[in-house]
Amino acid sequence: MIACSLDAAWLQQHTQYMQNHLDIPFKKLIKTADDSNAKQPLIIKKNDDTRYYIFIKNIGNDIFTKQYFTAVITEEMLFQQATKEAFHSALLSALVMVILLPIIWLFSTPIVRPIRQLQRVTEKIKLRQFDDVAFVDSNIKELWQLSNSFVSMSQDIKQHEASQKGFMEALIRLIATAIDDKSAHTGGHCYRVPELGLMLSDALEKAEEGPYKNFQFANDNERLEFRIAAWLHDCGKITMPEHIIDKGSKLECTYNRIHEIRTRFEVLWRDAEIDYLHKVHIEKQDPTIALTTWEERQTILQEEFALVAKANIGSELMSEKDRQKIKEIGAQKWTRHFSNRLGLSPAEEMMLVKQDQAGNLESEQLGQQAVIETLLSDKLEHIIPRVKNIYYPPSLGIKMSIPKHQYNQGEIYNLTIKKGTLTKEDRFKINEHIISTITMLESLPFPPELSRVPHYASTHHERMDGQGYPRKLNAEQLSIPDRVLMIADVFEALTASDRPYKKAKPISIAIDIMFNMCQEGHLDLQLFRFFLESNTYLKYAEKFLPEEQIDIVNIKPYLEN
Repeated sequence: MIACSLDAAWLQQHTQYMQNHLDIPFKKLIKTADDSNAKQPLIIKKNDDTRYYIFIKNIGNDIFTKQYFTAVITEEMLFQQATKEAFHSALLSALVMVILLPIIWLFSTPIVRPIRQLQRVTEKIKLRQFDDVAFVDSNIKELWQLSNSFVSMSQDIKQHEASQKGFMEALIRLIATAIDDKSAHTGGHCYRVPELGLMLSDALEKAEEGPYKNFQFANDNERLEFRIAAWLHDCGKITMPEHIIDKGSKLECTYNRIHEIRTRFEVLWRDAEIDYLHKVHIEKQDPTIALTTWEERQTILQEEFALVAKANIGSELMSEKDRQKIKEIGAQKWTRHFSNRLGLSPAEEMMLVKQDQAGNLESEQLGQQAVIETLLSDKLEHIIPRVKNIYYPPSLGIKMSIPKHQYNQGEIYNLTIKKGTLTKEDRFKINEHIISTITMLESLPFPPELSRVPHYASTHHERMDGQGYPRKLNAEQLSIPDRVLMIADVFEALTASDRPYKKAKPISIAIDIMFNMCQEGHLDLQLFRFFLESNTYLKYAEKFLPEEQIDIVNIKPYLEN
């Protein structure tokens, strides 16, 4: 370090030294010293990375010269003492901490331990594991009170949650009951299916051998999840029109139109009688020949109406020959004398106006004495267009083809249905209830432990071969709870005595049909065999079916590979 008081003359004599050694001009030093605002110290870095700090100050003037004070010191010398002191201070602090830490830990443990235990308690409450919440004892009054509050709070929350679950299940049963009550013909379905599903799932959990010996619901929450899904599996039916759900004959809408068609046959019957009287009394034909013609015509009308009435029931597979015969019968003519545009509801009038504007209607031919119509017809006014377009978000995974029209009530169109009583439009409307089920349940904020309710409730119409609806899931995508509800839904439907479109079947016939469905890839054959071996079918039958339906079933043939 160099420190000295010097005058300007002396400083100038050493200018060459300063410039050569420190690489700093003499004028810069003088300027810095004379400028009270100049930034100091000046820092000079040599090629060997040595740093020099230069301090220079104007300390006054004598008669002939200016006096300056300057100090030049290396960075190492400047910080040497400070570094030494800092090291000693840090060492001393570390030593003190080493001594104090055990003492701090010893005195803080009674505080920290119960706090950490209380933290774990809050996590259990957060996860709703109320039965695992235990009291944390502590000598600290505030922590003791806090722990006591946590235990009390967890019990209150548990009790509240139990009451909410009870309320939710009661509400679910209320919805299911309302759906059943909506239709006098399907009452009890939403109650019986979950009962059968729970019987079968309970038997699966009790299985001690076989393919289902390891099947268990993980906890009561999973059982609740399955039970709720079973209760809500048909909640979408609340949106379905009753005349579709209850369609027991092909011509049924809000009423059975076979009566209307029978009236037309009555018109033809009387036309035949009038024709007979006309031939005998006006044309003076042979009465015997005219009578024979009349009787033959009446016989034909009786046979034709019997065929139409039989086709209307839809209980058998309709042959192509019978379908063609219906069309031939329907082509017969009859005369209408009254306008079919009178006495219509506002909705019917509006629909006719729209169809007329589109050029889809024949004129009423007003002013004429009569209108010739066919005995059976498929008119444009029989077609009910869709009110709104249907769109299913891709996230739902729906794979269902959508018919062009909402309904088609054409008489020949309905009477020539090959199997059952539903047109493709009716069938879609029926199947659409599962879409309503999905959208309704997906919109509900189920807690995590009930998150699979929408899925379980929407899979009972799927098939093992992937040809079911609404998502066309296959065996790999269907869990055991899914398959349980598939079995329950089919067996209940086959044995139900309150369906308008079929008679209740004895359990032997129902089981035989279900076995064939297994063979066709509809149901799970392995689960169906367990259904038989565990006697679940019989337990259900004894609880819900009348004695006349419970016949003897030999299950051995169904258990053979």
